[in-house]
Amino acid sequence: MFDHLGTEGRNDKSQRLDEISISEVLTTMNEEDLSVPEAVKDAIPAIEPLVKEVIHVLQREGRLIYVGAGTSGRLGVLDAVECRPTFGVPSSVVIGQMAGGSSAFTEAVEGAEDSPQAAAEDLKEWELTSNDVVIGLAASGRTPYVVGALQYARRCEAVTGSVACNVAAVISEYADYPIEVNTGAEVLTGSTRLKAGTAQKLVLNMISTSAMVGIGKVYENLMVDVQATNEKLYKRSHRIIMEATGVEEETAVATFEASGQHVKTAIVMILADVTAKDARNMLNEANGFIKKAIRGGA
Repeated sequence: MFDHLGTEGRNDKSQRLDEISISEVLTTMNEEDLSVPEAVKDAIPAIEPLVKEVIHVLQREGRLIYVGAGTSGRLGVLDAVECRPTFGVPSSVVIGQMAGGSSAFTEAVEGAEDSPQAAAEDLKEWELTSNDVVIGLAASGRTPYVVGALQYARRCEAVTGSVACNVAAVISEYADYPIEVNTGAEVLTGSTRLKAGTAQKLVLNMISTSAMVGIGKVYENLMVDVQATNEKLYKRSHRIIMEATGVEEETAVATFEASGQHVKTAIVMILADVTAKDARNMLNEANGFIKKAIRGGA
């Protein structure tokens, strides 16, 4: 069953892993890790169309839903959770669904990944529509839970994507937009939390970040929809306003408060020299894009 999977093969460079020094172990792992970005680079032509579809879905007020098991599932949950503080996206818009439920994030739920029926049951609660995109994550590319999720998503006419770390992956057959990152054999045979996990994290970073750029959550290279939910992010909000507008901290803080602690609104207030109310209206008319708002208000 696993003989043909590159992620399950034995790595010739680490055959003596239990004999070499710690320094050599670390060097071997580092050298193998260097191949991951190149493998992801090769997959960019497949990543791009999926990102474009995610943008379209989010613009239609749909949802991005990651589905996976084990490490893959945890990475999906992690990416989904981070979208809220980074981009101001509600937790109901970018969702991570794991085999075994939320408790499986911190403790393995044995056998949870083997049931395609369980995936369908888990996704039913989301009431999928054609306005949603479901991305299945599986290093092996054959996890039954992920296959079941993609099959169910297709029955609901949702857009489907997949991320696997083997070529000719089974889950690719059920995805409208399949991504295959050929990471090869792991330093520790079959431990796909290593190179495969790194590759999946990189791909998820690319999907969510570039999609958020595409829906106006970024100005220049600043995270202008950041939510000031703690002291660090509160201070970061001030710095972002200062970087975007060139004003001093005192002005940035005052405008941030006058805007209702909304970074985008504060930036437009300063750059277009308008009130908070006018800035909000300008942003609404520009679908949240700061540059469009300013040009439209000029």
